[in-house]
Amino acid sequence: MKAIDTNVLVRFLVNDDRVQSAKVRQLFATAEKERSMFYVPLLVLLETIWVLESAYQVKRSDLIETISELLLMPVLQFEQREAVQSMLDIVADALLDLPDALIAQSALYTGCDSVLTFDQKAARGPGFELLEIV
Repeated sequence: MKAIDTNVLVRFLVNDDRVQSAKVRQLFATAEKERSMFYVPLLVLLETIWVLESAYQVKRSDLIETISELLLMPVLQFEQREAVQSMLDIVADALLDLPDALIAQSALYTGCDSVLTFDQKAARGPGFELLEIV
């Protein structure tokens, strides 16, 4: 199995480079025919969220929908898929940033009790614990 980088996933999603986007679609179509998969590391998903939010100004609701659809693609195998799904489940109701939610869910799914943070906004979300300075 081969992994994909952020730029491959972004080209697939935003179709902003005709040649590269076509290459990725061809790659995915071939993988689907051959019943093979590409590995999506958690860091690639995290970086993809950041790129789509910051460089392409993709709305939160659209990002949530996009990630949900990516999880359904048979050619993509996500690292910590359960944590990614859990992140999608909690961000619908929480004001937590998507990257923060993904960090927390990833930590919880690996057996951590919580994620310690100084970020007061993140600390209001599930899985975080505010570090207070006394």
